[in-house]
Amino acid sequence: MTTLAQEPYERATGRPEGYATHDVTNQPPPLSPYDACEDTALLEGVRREGAGWAEDGLRRLGRRAGSVEAQEWGDLANRNEPELRTHDRYGNRVDEVEYHPSWHRLMRVAVGEGLAGAPWADGRPGAHVARTAGSLVWGHTEAGHGCPTSMTYAAVPALRAAPALAEVYEPLLTAREYDPGLRPAAEKRGLLAGMGMTEKQGGSDVRTNSTAATPTAEPGVYTLRGHKWFTSAPMCDVFLVLAQAPEGLSCFLVPRVLPDGTRNTFRVQRLKDKLGNRSNASSEPEFDGTVAWLVGPEGRGVKTIIEMVNCTRLDCVMSSATLMRKTLVEAGHHVRHRSAFGARLLDQPLMRNVLADLALESEAATTLTLRLAGAADRAVRGDAGEAAFRRIATAVGKYWVTKRGPAFTAEALECLGGNGYVEESGMPRHYREAPLLSIWEGSGNVNALDVLRALGRSPAAGHALFEELALARGADPRLDAAVARLRTGLTGASESGARRLVELMALALQASLLVRHAPPAVADAFCATRLGGDWGHSFGTLPDTADLGGILARALPATG
Repeated sequence: MTTLAQEPYERATGRPEGYATHDVTNQPPPLSPYDACEDTALLEGVRREGAGWAEDGLRRLGRRAGSVEAQEWGDLANRNEPELRTHDRYGNRVDEVEYHPSWHRLMRVAVGEGLAGAPWADGRPGAHVARTAGSLVWGHTEAGHGCPTSMTYAAVPALRAAPALAEVYEPLLTAREYDPGLRPAAEKRGLLAGMGMTEKQGGSDVRTNSTAATPTAEPGVYTLRGHKWFTSAPMCDVFLVLAQAPEGLSCFLVPRVLPDGTRNTFRVQRLKDKLGNRSNASSEPEFDGTVAWLVGPEGRGVKTIIEMVNCTRLDCVMSSATLMRKTLVEAGHHVRHRSAFGARLLDQPLMRNVLADLALESEAATTLTLRLAGAADRAVRGDAGEAAFRRIATAVGKYWVTKRGPAFTAEALECLGGNGYVEESGMPRHYREAPLLSIWEGSGNVNALDVLRALGRSPAAGHALFEELALARGADPRLDAAVARLRTGLTGASESGARRLVELMALALQASLLVRHAPPAVADAFCATRLGGDWGHSFGTLPDTADLGGILARALPATG
């Protein structure tokens, strides 16, 4: 009931007095709907790396990724986390994980758009580039569901070490049908794959694995007994697993459901309570008499499964680049609409410096990601030089780009101030996600040492890296000087100096790509700061000579 005291206020304002302080001003409008594919560096890279034919599909997917509906799916999938159900109501062991419907909607689009195993069945040059670009775009929705699509993509080349198994499973792993639920493979329209390598006592030191593989009377069939420590997406249909066979550490295919329809022993002991990646279930499965098929020769498990690791490492680089781009878009949208101290944030010199610095980092990450995808695509088609380049450059990119992610997302969050620190903004979710990519598939030390290992064991890898860098020779003196330092640093390279060396490799590689393919404003600022030393210790310390306007005009989409 309106009181006499309220009536004058209502006549003057047209609003009840209880809402007198609730005028919303100086807040940005919602970002969605927006086009997640509106990224010049991404589209240029797609064309350059041989997947220009996919551009129309990428643009369609970008609009869908930035839609209100798809963004809500990502939010709901993270707020309604997967739940483990070990037994049914009658006491039978079922070991199932239940996901929110939004997770399934995200997965259905991802698999249907070919972001899982589809490129292996696509004969077109550039198919793997198109898949990486699609993941860069669709990743604007939510990061967790990228784990099973990534592992499914990566499982195919490893499974080919067992042609008889590949003949059965590959057509389903490369299908564009998302068909959830535990059933025999023969009854499904499409399959997803996971991976079980690490154990509690060893982590990345997988050769210390204690899971035992015992041969059965049937050739190629074993039973496993052991406990894995970090196995993501336990509702996948099949898993590639490492275990100790009589001849040493070996790779095995473990189906959740056996061909006769019975459940294989795959006891999910618990789900991990993770910092981020909350929508994705990561589990500790126990094997006890679990039926498994040998993939590749006994004792060559690491060599067999490394094909899977090479693919998932590329996806770590891609996922970090995606997070960078997503948070840059969020930050750019906010500062375009927010004002302080009498001017829009976007028009204030120091904020422009911060955003331009972030834009440089984002473009360098995206450009390197697509170059690595191009190398992978050409390596699959028999290009030995690209295979050698991929071998070293993927490890270099995995080390550096994923290391840059946490600092980047923290700075992008800060552009929103307190608004970015609340869950509703989505920025805390991105911030929690960022460290995962450096840890997954080998931490920073593991990848830095892997680069040294590649240089020592495969001279062709180092040669391929310097051939790539030579393509930009003479274009920028700071880059030439960095390459010279790199050659000197390779002489007597030590384990303790591995990070320093790999960092220089990554920066030189990114700079060489930008010098060749990006506008002068971008390439010059990157070389001046990342290689020339004209930079501070945090984002937003570009020199006064940097063309901030040119960098920002290229990087920020016209949202809102």
